[in-house]
Amino acid sequence: MSKKHSLSVILITKNEADRVERCLQSVAPIADEIIVLDSGSTDDTVAICQRYTDKVTITDWPGFGKQKQRALDKATGDWVLSIDADEALDETMQQSIATLLSQQSIACTSYRLPWGVTIYGKTLKYGRSARAVLRLFQREGARYTLDEVHETVIPAEGKKGKLNGLLLHYTQRDYGHGLEKTAKYAWLGAQKYNRKGKKARPFPMIFIGGLWTFILIYFIRRGFLDGSIGFIVAMSYAQANYNKHMGLWLLQHKQAK
Repeated sequence: MSKKHSLSVILITKNEADRVERCLQSVAPIADEIIVLDSGSTDDTVAICQRYTDKVTITDWPGFGKQKQRALDKATGDWVLSIDADEALDETMQQSIATLLSQQSIACTSYRLPWGVTIYGKTLKYGRSARAVLRLFQREGARYTLDEVHETVIPAEGKKGKLNGLLLHYTQRDYGHGLEKTAKYAWLGAQKYNRKGKKARPFPMIFIGGLWTFILIYFIRRGFLDGSIGFIVAMSYAQANYNKHMGLWLLQHKQAK
């Protein structure tokens, strides 16, 4: 099919040699350019990326939001797909994006991609996977929040759509990596909340908030239908919520003293 709109794929990396090629293989057929910002990998990440694009920049690490904005600033396509090194498009999503870009005019300024959390060999259908993330958007008028973690893209004004297929998310290499990642993101989240002046929850509510996260993912979003892996994921996110808000409470408790 004839493409009417160009696509830039942006990607930030550090030590992702074991996962980044799967990501790049999934976007290469539909991308007009692939932009990679690497923050000092010591493995083969850069060499692998250079097999797919000549637009690889090695830079420092200012935080997730600022790094993704740097990548966005380098993009030249009409549309931008933001993807992480531990993610990949399935075939249906590849086709959905290709079909969209072949249209003469596109009704929306951004699109959400259904997330397919894939962990321990299983792609979850419920729980944490029961949502779609905004990753495809018109370049003109879009920008990133400059948060240290859990940054979001603010697209140009207009309607938001949702595509068919999955953005597969290979979130953990193994359980140990999952523990490290959860702890890191929780602490960064606590620091971000503190910097923004968010008031810490009362002490008992920190535990209740973690419990609510488990109930939301495991019961309301039906994570129990994903079996034992669904339970593990729900517990992981509950622990992360507890750690993040406990970190915020401790930061503000220390400041108060």
